[in-house]
Amino acid sequence: MSAPTAPALDLTPAPAAAPAPSRVLRQARTEALLLVRNGEQLLLALVIPLAVLAAGRFFEARIGSFQLLAPSVLALAVWSTCFTSVAISTGFERRYGVLERLAATPLGKGGLLLGKALAVLAVLVGQLLVIAVAALLLGWRPSATVGSAATGVLAVLLGGAAFVALALLLAGRLRAEATLGLANVIYVLLLAGGALLVPLDRYPAAVRGALELLPTAALGEAVRAAATGGALGWPLLVLLVWLAVAGLLTRKVFRWLS
Repeated sequence: MSAPTAPALDLTPAPAAAPAPSRVLRQARTEALLLVRNGEQLLLALVIPLAVLAAGRFFEARIGSFQLLAPSVLALAVWSTCFTSVAISTGFERRYGVLERLAATPLGKGGLLLGKALAVLAVLVGQLLVIAVAALLLGWRPSATVGSAATGVLAVLLGGAAFVALALLLAGRLRAEATLGLANVIYVLLLAGGALLVPLDRYPAAVRGALELLPTAALGEAVRAAATGGALGWPLLVLLVWLAVAGLLTRKVFRWLS
């Protein structure tokens, strides 16, 4: 009897990209780890909001109601992570050629943007949970209803998306150093005067109409109302307009090359 013939081995190289969902999830994980490991990003994401929260609790008599400040700090957290952090990190990624190299891989531009979006969402959810727990421990007692809570969540999603679009618009046109400086200036200006931390009704009547058009004011008012059982419609419309306009402009003018 003849010996059985061994099956032929096919050693032909067959390189292939990982499945698209796997590529996006791995990119999102990498982006999220880069965000949480960066000291400056942690300062914006947690240290400043928690410091404002603690100051508001212990100096409530001078600053104002802690029950309104706590949801305002949640809105601040969205502003910090979705605008300032994204603008600065994207600006330097474009400068060092990271974006153009990743866009040329099987991940592609769409996968890269989706991975960034998922990373920002994951960091934001963790950030809001930490700040909310800290606020509850310090004495915050929200009186939200199911409807107001749903409105608040929708405002956070629309606001976060609008802020990311604005951040990409800034980072996609300017040099990294200019993006860094301008993003920080805008962050401080709207933090102080954009009705983000301070309720709109505490501003002079002459400027309220203009402030209502700002995305920071819309988010701040929506989250404050949601935490006290109210549901405002106009902030959602303002945020939706900002998202649409910033998204279209970013799509037209964003430059992947440094």
